[in-house]
Amino acid sequence: MAQPYESDLTRMIRELLRDKPHIVQEQRKGRALWWDKKLDPEHLKRTRESDIKQQAYVYQNKV
Repeated sequence: MAQPYESDLTRMIRELLRDKPHIVQEQRKGRALWWDKKLDPEHLKRTRESDIKQQAYVYQNKV
């Protein structure tokens, strides 16, 4: 039976993760540092309230 196609990139990533399994843990730590954060509802409310409405055509002078 024929082997299913596997791209060079997929093979390279699989080999990299096999040789250096700590990379997955490093990725999780980085994600937790930059993305997985609790959002403060009060801060979000202030941010939405402080938005300035943008005119339809940004480069047009106000008439």
